[in-house]
Amino acid sequence: MRRLYLSFLSICITTSIHAQTEISLNPLSITSNRLLQKTTESGRSITVIEGSALGNTPNLSIDELLKYVPGLEIQSRGPMGAQSDIVLRGSTFQQTLVLLDGIKINDPITGHFNSYIPIAPYEIARIEVLRGPAAAQYGAEAVGGVIHIISKTFSRQLENKQHQAQLNIAAGTYNLVHTNAGAAYNKKNWQLCMGILSNNTDGAPLRATNAYMHNNTFSISSSITINTHWHLALRSSYDHRDFAAQNFYTPFVSDTATEKVSTLWNQLQVNHLGKKRNQEIAIVNKMMNDFYLYNAVSTANENSATYSSLQYLNSSITKTKFQYSIGAQVSHKAILSNDRGNHQTNEAALFGTLYYKIQHWHIASSLRTNWDQSYGAILLPQINAAYQNQYISYRAAIGRAFRNADFTERYNNYNKALVRGGSIGNPDLSAETSWNVEIGATATVMPNVIVNSTLFYRTQNDVIDWVTTNYADMPRKENLLSNGSYALAKNIQELTTRGMEINLQYHKALPKQLLDIQAGLSLLHSESNSPTPSFYIISHAKLLVQSSIAYRYKNWQCSVQLLYKERNTLEAPAIRANISKDYFVANARLGFQISKRLGIYIQCNNVLDNIYSDLLGSQMPGRWISMGISGKF
Repeated sequence: MRRLYLSFLSICITTSIHAQTEISLNPLSITSNRLLQKTTESGRSITVIEGSALGNTPNLSIDELLKYVPGLEIQSRGPMGAQSDIVLRGSTFQQTLVLLDGIKINDPITGHFNSYIPIAPYEIARIEVLRGPAAAQYGAEAVGGVIHIISKTFSRQLENKQHQAQLNIAAGTYNLVHTNAGAAYNKKNWQLCMGILSNNTDGAPLRATNAYMHNNTFSISSSITINTHWHLALRSSYDHRDFAAQNFYTPFVSDTATEKVSTLWNQLQVNHLGKKRNQEIAIVNKMMNDFYLYNAVSTANENSATYSSLQYLNSSITKTKFQYSIGAQVSHKAILSNDRGNHQTNEAALFGTLYYKIQHWHIASSLRTNWDQSYGAILLPQINAAYQNQYISYRAAIGRAFRNADFTERYNNYNKALVRGGSIGNPDLSAETSWNVEIGATATVMPNVIVNSTLFYRTQNDVIDWVTTNYADMPRKENLLSNGSYALAKNIQELTTRGMEINLQYHKALPKQLLDIQAGLSLLHSESNSPTPSFYIISHAKLLVQSSIAYRYKNWQCSVQLLYKERNTLEAPAIRANISKDYFVANARLGFQISKRLGIYIQCNNVLDNIYSDLLGSQMPGRWISMGISGKF
């Protein structure tokens, strides 16, 4: 706990300095109700991050940046985008919905791929993190919360310049080469934006190999304003990740896995802007290929999946006391796999939100009817309310959420001739359902300080997770060994999670100095009626403390990130791995702006060189130093 106290002490000391990076104290958000409004009016707990944050903090990938957002737990198996599970409010890694310009990117193969976000950072205008359920607005997986990436072209937020470009190149420990670059062209009614994010390294030593990775994302998008009413935007991106995956999924000595995952994402959006309403049609096609090799003598798992979606949205754009949005969505998911077999499923939904403002009250009620070919129909209601005066906004929300099993949970290891151990799918899984209640307040305690506090409670039925199961209790034994070690995908009858969040934002600007601070504390407790604990539910943090501090003085910029986590302990003696009771990580970056267009920096991740893991068997690297140069043109 000493490190926890030191983290908060450093925050308190720093806030006394009179001194901008990437936060706004009361920004606009569209994620909560699909209607543009201030976060304090939404009735939800929301953090908005500017897209430029990745280039100004000691992070080299989007998932690393999110790791320090208060209340958002990123369980990494490796650094710099190798693989991360996204957890909000004690959810499993499948219970957080990730959106790109309003469209779901969650992968039908497995939620382990949800952090493979198919857009380069230069294209991102902002990232909105909504804590708590939003299934009534967005559908399945929005149980713990929503990560919404909003791009510059689709939201028409490119800077008013005809030509602009950015280049960030760094090199560091273990032959790291990092590139984060982009360019934009803006002329009259046409905008073009493209970017690349590349992380390549030999990697830190592991038990049997090195944690190498070659992770590259390229995206390009364009928007065209045809006339005063019609707007067209389209995007294409390619994401390829090649990395060492030793003990990413199993605790066995024989696991020396490698993995290659590639994604092709194509997205089209057509808007008709009327006097009072905006109509939007969005079409998406995602193609994912996964090549997983457990060890040199095993047969590789080869999985190909497609996800296609068509969405219509009709929403208010005028600020009136009464607003509403309505929409419909149809989607198709399919998989071709030598391990899981060949399967497909269809989904359809109707949804809508009514928003009403009366004096100091802001009330939004949402309803979604969701139908899935495998599970049938489900009704998802939600109500958000906020009462706002000059200095404080009180809020409350209650809503229902659900999640369907993915193809891995239903069919993993079903097509193999013999499975000696590992995770076994279950096609008879029921869909998860949950009810969520939260109350909170957002207070402006000083002109430059906002404090956000929330209490929440979630009760879930039929939660899907992997549970260690004896051979005798396996529902299907055709390709299993009587002495094998297996984890079966099961529905846990009941799970309750309750918690508290306290988040702080501070911003101070003077002529030559700028200081921004975000800090948060989250307390979580989950209870299950299952006698055998499930793997991912017991893996979430019980206590999570996060802070990001950025200070600028003239041409000097400094940023520090702190993370402290407490969780349940776990051990895997065979591979000499363990999950410790707690860990503390600190990152730092120091930069100097040589000229208006050119800067240099040095950064250090895991400054204290601590040994830690987020998930059992996946050891994170120690101290990692890199130096770079950044330019704007």
